Amino acid sequence: MATTRREDVLWSPASLEARLDDPELRIFDCSVRLAAGGARAARDVYDAGHVPGAAFVDVLADLSDPRGALAFTRPSRAHLRDSLSRAGISSSSRVVLYSGTDVMWATRAWWILRYAGLDGVSLLDGGLARWRAEGRALSTEVTRYPPASFEPRLREEVWASAQQVLAAIDDGGVCTLDALPGAIHRGEASLGYARPGHVKGSENVSFMRLLDRETGFFLPDDELRKRFGESGALERERVISYCGGGIAATTNAFALLMLGQPNVAVYDGSLDEWSRDPSLPMETALPDPGEAG
Repeated sequence: MATTRREDVLWSPASLEARLDDPELRIFDCSVRLAAGGARAARDVYDAGHVPGAAFVDVLADLSDPRGALAFTRPSRAHLRDSLSRAGISSSSRVVLYSGTDVMWATRAWWILRYAGLDGVSLLDGGLARWRAEGRALSTEVTRYPPASFEPRLREEVWASAQQVLAAIDDGGVCTLDALPGAIHRGEASLGYARPGHVKGSENVSFMRLLDRETGFFLPDDELRKRFGESGALERERVISYCGGGIAATTNAFALLMLGQPNVAVYDGSLDEWSRDPSLPMETALPDPGEAG
């Protein structure tokens, strides 16, 4: 995937507010909530108040494979064609995505739309939380865009398979990057996957460390470069980003594209798939006393 400029893919609340009257704009709330029973679309977040003119997209039903063996698996071409056309998206649409929950759901939707061949896709920097914090108007009126015609042009290169991740372990040109928190990477904590720890040889940059804790904005480019630091992600020929189920991994992938790393793929199966197969190597590591987490 080609590199992309920060200003093209991250819109500030002020920039979006100035464009709300644009009839060609398509804004979507991508909120999903994680709970003990699994993930569910957080339509209640949208109903309680959203960016004026925004519609709601169900990331789990519309942008995932409902018949996939793993949760959140990317959808088929036909599923994407039907879902995006029904949502009112065409190949020329200018789309802005945000989440009222974790940013990873918006970046996951962004990654799926880019996979489908749509170039004009951006995120609302800081999401709904920042929009609210800045005192901008909210709406409870449900928006549904007129149906459109969308024919996906799939970019298969934005995904990596388990076999490619396995091959990358001994390939010095590939950086395999874990987007989960450090405690999970090290095997100290668990999200309930079949085995603790991380893909053998993978580096760790938690997706939450890419955001300003107070504003929710993505950090400035120079700070993002520091975060990726010693991982080698910005110097290697290719990066494969993974997490638990291929969601948080898209936040790291999104940031890397902004920083000029063009060859980034997401391991869709991530630990949900990898940890179930005992033939695929995992390892744990003791915490680094100097690591902030």
